Amino acid sequence: MNTPSPHPRPQLQRPTWRSLDGEWQFAYDDMARWQQPADVTFDRTIMVPYAPESALSGIHDSGFHPVAWYAREISVDRQEVAGRVLVHFGAIDYAAQVWAGGRLVGQHEGGHTPFTVDITEALGDGDTVQLVVRAEDDPHELAQPRGKQDWKANPHIIWYPRTTGIWQSVWLEWVPETRVEFLRWTPWLDHWELGLEVQLTGPMAAGLRVRVRLHAQGRELVEDTYKLTNRNVSRRIAIPDPGIDDARNELLWSPEHPQLIQATIEVMDGERVVDQVQSYTALRSVTSDGQRFLLNGNAYTLKMVLDQGYWPQGLMTATDEELRRDVELTKRLGFNGARKHQKVENPRWLYWCDVLGLLVWEEMPSSYRFTPEGVERLTREWMEVIRRDVSHPCIVAWVPFNESWGVPDLPTNPAQRDYVRALYHLTRTLDPSRLVIGNDGWEHVATDLLGIHDYAHDPAVLTRRYGSPEALSRLLTQPFGRRLLLDDFSAEGKPAILSEFGGIAYSLEDERGWGYHRAGDSTAFLELYEGLLAAVHECDALAGFCYTQLTDTFQEKNGILTENREPKADLARLALATRGPRHAWDIDLDPDPHPLGYTDRWREREAQARPEDLHALK
Repeated sequence: MNTPSPHPRPQLQRPTWRSLDGEWQFAYDDMARWQQPADVTFDRTIMVPYAPESALSGIHDSGFHPVAWYAREISVDRQEVAGRVLVHFGAIDYAAQVWAGGRLVGQHEGGHTPFTVDITEALGDGDTVQLVVRAEDDPHELAQPRGKQDWKANPHIIWYPRTTGIWQSVWLEWVPETRVEFLRWTPWLDHWELGLEVQLTGPMAAGLRVRVRLHAQGRELVEDTYKLTNRNVSRRIAIPDPGIDDARNELLWSPEHPQLIQATIEVMDGERVVDQVQSYTALRSVTSDGQRFLLNGNAYTLKMVLDQGYWPQGLMTATDEELRRDVELTKRLGFNGARKHQKVENPRWLYWCDVLGLLVWEEMPSSYRFTPEGVERLTREWMEVIRRDVSHPCIVAWVPFNESWGVPDLPTNPAQRDYVRALYHLTRTLDPSRLVIGNDGWEHVATDLLGIHDYAHDPAVLTRRYGSPEALSRLLTQPFGRRLLLDDFSAEGKPAILSEFGGIAYSLEDERGWGYHRAGDSTAFLELYEGLLAAVHECDALAGFCYTQLTDTFQEKNGILTENREPKADLARLALATRGPRHAWDIDLDPDPHPLGYTDRWREREAQARPEDLHALK
C-alpha cells in the first residue's frame, strides 16, 4: 500500500506500509493494577506519537504517571495481504508490552530504540484486531537512560519535561515470508568500495540470490548478484573509480556536497523477486591525524551546534517538516554539524542530515546512577542505538557518556573508569569506521577526540587557553576546573574540540530564564556571540567547536534561536560569525556563498535538475 507519509525507516523502505499515528484510546494506571488488556478501562484518547506530557497529545499532563495503556483497532484486508503483518514502534519510553487480539506478541526495554512485533497469527483469517500497549516508565528511576528528562516535579536548570510511553511513530508493514530484516552500509573510501551486510529472515529456499543495484546522479554505478549460502550476506562492492580527483569528488559526501547513492536490494528466487527494499548510502571517510579531524582524507574544521531536540508543544516529538527545518536552520546559521545532546533522535532527522548535509555526533542519553543494572541497561540500549543508525553517512562520532553523568566518581572509582573504557572499546568494536568520544567534556580515560567543555565568557580567556598547542598542553596538566585527563591517559595525537562553550542567555520574553551568562538585548547578544566565535576561530589548538545551543529549551534560554525557531539576532551576521574568516581563494571561487554552505558545483547540479530528479540527485 502506498502512503503519502514520509517513511519512518528511511534506509530500509518497502511501499507496503501504513502509519498508525493518530488517535488511540488511552488510560493511566498509576497503581499498576492492570496486568492484561481485559482489565483496562480506557477513559480518554491520545494523539500518537506525542507523549502524554505534551500539549499536542491532547492529554498535557506533566504529573508522575509510571504506567500508561494504549489501544487501537487495526484493519487489514487479508485478501490483499500475503506474507507477514508487522507492527513497528519507533520508540516507547521505557518498558513496553504489546498485545494483539488479547495475545502477548512482544515486549521491549529501552526508551530510545525501535522494536517490531508480528501480529500475523493474532489476525488469523480475520481483518481486524485490537492492538494494546502497556508502557512503564518510572519517573524517579535514575538507573535507566533518561537523558534530559527531569525526575523532579518541575523542570529545573538544564533538565526538561518527562516523556512517557509512545513518542515516535507506530506503523504497519506487510512483508514477504522471506525478506530482508537488516541492512548495514560501511564506506571504504581508501579502496573506493562500499561494504554491505544483509540479514535475511524467514524460510530459506535453495538457490536464493541477493541482487544489489546502486545509482547516483541519474546513472547506474553497480549491479551485483550474490548467491545465498546462509541468512547473512557480507560483501564489499567496488565502485567504478574515476581516477581523477575532480571526478572522484563528484561522488563524495560532505556537508558542502551531500551526494547520496541510491540502492535497491532484491531477494531473488530464479527470476522472481521475493523481496525488494530501497535504501541509500554514501562514500565518505572519517579519521583523525594528530591535531586534525579529517573528512574524506582532508583536514576539516568542525563547526557544530548543540541541539537538544525539544519542541514547546511536542516535547521530544516533531513532525518531519519540523525536523527538516531544524537541519536547514542549523546550516543557515553557518554550522556544518550538530551534536544531538542526550537524545537519540528520530531517524527522519538523520535522513535530513544525510540529504541536506550536516555532520552529527550521536550521544547516548545518560542514566544518573551507577549500578550493575544501570550498566546493563545502558550498554544494551547503546548497542541497539548503534545498530539502528550505523548506516547514516551524516554520523561521524559516537558519544556514550557526557560530563561523567552516570559515572560521577570517575577520578576515585576504578570500576567507573573501566566502564567508560569498556563502552569506548565496545563502540569501536561495533563500528571501527567512526570516531568515539568516551566521555565528552572532561575526565577522559579513552577517546579519539579530546572534547572539552568551557563556558568562559571572556573571549580573551578562550584564546589564552586554546590559542596554541603549547597553551592547550599547559591546560591539560593544570586544568581550570574538572581534570581533563585521568589515569595518565595521553592526549597525544587526539584532536581537541571545544565541544561545549557559549551558552549566552537572552530571552525576548522571559528575563528569568537560565543560561551560563546573559545578554541584555539582541545587539548585546550578537556582539557577545561574534566575540566568542572570533576568539575560537583564532585558536590553533582546536580542530573544531560546538556552540551551546541551537534553540531555547523551556527554562534554558541560551539558544541562538527561540524555542519557536526564530533567530535572536540578524541571521546573516550570526552565520558570518559561525563560519569565521574566509580565505582569499574562497572569495574568488565563491563570492556569493550558498545559505546552506553548498559548493558551486552542487548548486549548479541542483539548479539544472528537474523536480522529479531531485531525490535521485541526492
